[in-house]
Amino acid sequence: MSGILSGKKGIIFGALDENSIAWKTAVKSHEEGAEFILTNAPVAMRYGEIQKLAEQTNSEVVPADATSLEDLDNLFNVAIEKFGKLDFILHSIGMSINVRKGQHYTDMNYDWTQKGWDISAVSFHKVMKTAWDKDCMNPWGSILALSYIAAQRVYPGYNDMADNKAYLESIARNFGYYWGKEKKVRVNTISQSPTPTTAGKGVKGFGGFLEIADDVSPLGNATAEDCASLCVMMFSDYTKKMTLQNIYNDGGYSNTGVSDELVNSYFAGKKSEEE
Repeated sequence: MSGILSGKKGIIFGALDENSIAWKTAVKSHEEGAEFILTNAPVAMRYGEIQKLAEQTNSEVVPADATSLEDLDNLFNVAIEKFGKLDFILHSIGMSINVRKGQHYTDMNYDWTQKGWDISAVSFHKVMKTAWDKDCMNPWGSILALSYIAAQRVYPGYNDMADNKAYLESIARNFGYYWGKEKKVRVNTISQSPTPTTAGKGVKGFGGFLEIADDVSPLGNATAEDCASLCVMMFSDYTKKMTLQNIYNDGGYSNTGVSDELVNSYFAGKKSEEE
């Protein structure tokens, strides 16, 4: 198989079902010639269909809790034995118990906050530290994590996931500096449009996020397939000098104040109230 990822090897974290960005990235990476190991936490794998994806992409599945250095050590040992050095890693992991349980941001359960922080952000540092300690990335390799614009702006209902994403992006920049300086490896994040994945739909008010972003974005929302295509490009040699970036894959939403559609909808609503 030939393609822009021909000969490249990697690890993809977080594929759950056909709606997930990691799943679609795995499919597109396979189509472009990559080989990879699929991994997710054992508890997540019980609810997903990762074995189906493994068969579709001819991939091995290695269960790993990304918050566990022991699990990560085993995962990377398997990957190194299978592939030698790696060319790409995708971190597509995020979870907030506060969000799931409906705990308001002003009254967070801090034990839940710490757990979500560990899963959603610190795990990215742990993944990179494990790869760093094993010196298992090829020069000009690519390490990528998925973020959201709530890291920079207020989205009521997104709760402590906003803090988690802000920390994730900071980890990418800071660890990314050392990866680039000493290993010639790229580290970036993608700030994706609101996307109806299993995790995304669990956020209170998600439908509103989705509709408003689509109305505001000049190009409309980027889909999970769009994000997967960008991930493939970021794994490829075509982006070998891009690092320490947070890339907005959102149809232009991040740079648009309001759109005609949003303004017209607002005034139509006001007129209806007056009548």
